[in-house]
Amino acid sequence: MALDWVQDLLNERLGYHPFPATLNVRPKSAEDARMWRRVQRDRAGMPLTPAADGHCGAKLYRVEIYPEENRIKVGGAILLPEVDDYPQDKIEIVAPVRVKDHFRIDDGDQLTVEFLS
Repeated sequence: MALDWVQDLLNERLGYHPFPATLNVRPKSAEDARMWRRVQRDRAGMPLTPAADGHCGAKLYRVEIYPEENRIKVGGAILLPEVDDYPQDKIEIVAPVRVKDHFRIDDGDQLTVEFLS
């Protein structure tokens, strides 16, 4: 995320330079995991093509995120690296802010992720 070409591509696709680290989350339930697999299967996502050899491409899925007790949303995106052995239950979120600080959440706290069309 700290690579200049990644930041530039994300800015081009999303309209902002994201905080230079992802927030990694995992589905809470089996239904959440099924929904994440369905999104990957049924939605094309925005391509993120690497600008340098030796780097992987990725797909972006626009989302809004918020903690359960707070309906104030932050726009962001899920960054899904196109790597064969990438963990199916790992979800990397990029946003224009450091999400944990913005929402004052800790490891283990729950977030709601809404996929945008």
